[in-house]
Amino acid sequence: MILIINTSGKDLEFVLGDKYKSVAVEKQSVALPVECEKFITESGASWRDISAIGVVVGPGSFTGIRLGIAYAKGIGMGLNIPVVGISAFDLYLAATPDAFVAIDSGRGDFFVAADGLEPQVMQIEELETKQMDWPRTVGHKPFDLKLGIQIVEQKIAGGDTEPAVPMYLRPSYAEESKGK
Repeated sequence: MILIINTSGKDLEFVLGDKYKSVAVEKQSVALPVECEKFITESGASWRDISAIGVVVGPGSFTGIRLGIAYAKGIGMGLNIPVVGISAFDLYLAATPDAFVAIDSGRGDFFVAADGLEPQVMQIEELETKQMDWPRTVGHKPFDLKLGIQIVEQKIAGGDTEPAVPMYLRPSYAEESKGK
């Protein structure tokens, strides 16, 4: 079974088999190990049943992404199973391959990607023009985390076992304010 972990937003999200759970928490760092263990147990599984872990690598919360990746890698090392990074763009495009993905960054611009367009940050003016090159635009509603299972399976089958690394499309707040 493949476990999918998402800490890129404000909540914790998990998928295992056909089970999905979203947990609203105040501190992801404190809740992640407890809630993950609880979810696996509630799903009728154990750690021994997990053959791979998929973790959302971004874009999203800078700290949340690092937390999720570190946790997934720690579990992966302990269980000697692969940890595969999946992006929010992978999830949106798995559902709508011909779409332009535009995710509001919450900072006055958008994280964008599409088939043939590398992930990047784009201002609204450019986005309004660029999105016309694709038949539809997605990203304004949550992605389907359950699609992470097929993405992980495809990546493993294709030999894509690169280490999961954060997808940072811009510097962190600390990096931005460093020279000020």
